[in-house]
Amino acid sequence: MSAAPSAPLRTLRGLVIFSRGFRPFFFGAALWTSLSMVAWALMMSGHLTSSLAFDPVSWHAHEFLFGYLGAVIAGFLLTAVPNWTGRPPLVGWSLGALALLWLVGRLIIASPSGLASWQVAAIDLAFPLFLAVAIAREILASRNWRNVIVLAMLAVFIVANALFHWEVASGIHAPQGVGARLGLATAIMMIAVIGGRIIPLFTRNWLQARGEERLPTPPMQRFDTLSLVGLFAALSLWLLSPFGTVTAIALASAGLLHAIRLSRWAGHRTLAEPLLSVLHLGYAFLPLGAGALAASILMPSLLDMATAQHLWMTGAVGLMTLAVMTRATLGHTGQPLTASRATLLLYAALIVAVLARVAAGLWPDSSTWTLPLAALGWIGAFGGFALVYGPLLLRRRSAG
Repeated sequence: MSAAPSAPLRTLRGLVIFSRGFRPFFFGAALWTSLSMVAWALMMSGHLTSSLAFDPVSWHAHEFLFGYLGAVIAGFLLTAVPNWTGRPPLVGWSLGALALLWLVGRLIIASPSGLASWQVAAIDLAFPLFLAVAIAREILASRNWRNVIVLAMLAVFIVANALFHWEVASGIHAPQGVGARLGLATAIMMIAVIGGRIIPLFTRNWLQARGEERLPTPPMQRFDTLSLVGLFAALSLWLLSPFGTVTAIALASAGLLHAIRLSRWAGHRTLAEPLLSVLHLGYAFLPLGAGALAASILMPSLLDMATAQHLWMTGAVGLMTLAVMTRATLGHTGQPLTASRATLLLYAALIVAVLARVAAGLWPDSSTWTLPLAALGWIGAFGGFALVYGPLLLRRRSAG
């Protein structure tokens, strides 16, 4: 998160899970996305009849982007922002009410409530709107202008969710619509901005602790700014013209810039600590996904866009969020910042999910076994996180 000192914790009597923002949202995100994947796999195999507020494909896309990822963003920001601002964190009943809003949104979309589309949208959007208000209050009260960009990206993420709801209600295929692209593009931009801060910082600190003299390039240099501007331009073109040749060139260029950016962070020297090297690997899926999307535009017969997008969705978003959740949970519960064998298995399961999902798109004849393998990898990674890290999130007090 940040090198700034942690804000003093409020004394809280009651459930440990509501003592810091990462606790309910990391646990809830992992549990929900693993259960959702089980339901999705059963729906696709014909073993479960769906009765949802959305069609099954739209539900699957929405619950990954705005359900799962929305919770991870909340857990990260509610934990990081107090460090950034020096103000007390949201805890207790206020945090519990926010978590309940998120859960109600998940359940209302996953059930045949009989509500109108606008009512479903209003209930689902209540959570990110209240989250944005809470984050804005802290950033503005502390005059922490450096992190206004994070608030702006959260606002765009909310707009993307609203567009997704509108597209579903309008009969548009929302998983390939503007709302989904805007939501994914915002997530990738968040990874580029926030990952670009924490990955070189954590790497530098770890190498210094080992007595290394050759350190990675400090974050947010001129080249980083160029890379971020290039990525923003490419994502904007992809949003407006997803099949254009200019878009493909911009995506390929942005991918190259971010591959070079990643190489400046000395990831190859962190292999002794997988808890750190997995952050570099997760970020690597950002340029890989950009290149794959460019290829899908220029050579659609070889690679379809949905498959290319999964390098971003399952790879960049999936692996980066899992990496951040494991590291943050260990750090904030006073555990050593090192990956256990169980944690390594979680990372391995998710990498299997990424490779299997991409293989299913590249070789459609293999999809009868690669798609189930991808689902099992995803369930193993996040269901495993809930099992392995649940005791830390639910029972162990924060370290500070």
